[in-house]
Amino acid sequence: MMLSETKKVPTVLFKIRKEVSGKSQEGTRTPPEICKAGTWIDQSTDDFFLQKKVIVFSLPGAFTPTCSSQQLPGFDEKFNEFNKYGIDAIYCISVNDSFVMNAWAEYQNIKNVKMIPDGSGTFTKEMGMLINKEHLGFGHRSWRYAMIVNNGIIEKMFIEPGKNNTGEDEDPYGETSPENILKFLKN
Repeated sequence: MMLSETKKVPTVLFKIRKEVSGKSQEGTRTPPEICKAGTWIDQSTDDFFLQKKVIVFSLPGAFTPTCSSQQLPGFDEKFNEFNKYGIDAIYCISVNDSFVMNAWAEYQNIKNVKMIPDGSGTFTKEMGMLINKEHLGFGHRSWRYAMIVNNGIIEKMFIEPGKNNTGEDEDPYGETSPENILKFLKN
């Protein structure tokens, strides 16, 4: 069952690899440096959602085409505009582990969007958005959706049409774009 507006977001614990800054002299870190630097922390949904008004967007996977070329950079670039409408933070949730989410944010040079790894898909499943992308070799992933969450309560949901478990979609993108959510906030 899909969660809807006026419901509380699921209560889960996220396993997050907190990076230690320390780039090499060339300005980039090699994969072994990324894997060694940092420590594991647990953060709950309360840590992310209580006492804040936030935008959450979830997508099929890090480093995938639409997610990397439009959605993630679009939200990052428009953060200040969202902030004018009372948004305190923007979160990207994906059924990927913390190493992947951290590497993706670094690769994309993300400054304003906070990455939340849902490696086991627990949050996504409880949201009712876990789908099967076996036909692409992805396994279980998130359907593309976004939401405005105020103090842990879903105020508005944006869901791409055609949610299914068969892969009979072309990964629709429009409802969950930063432009569409800004349009909603402006009205």
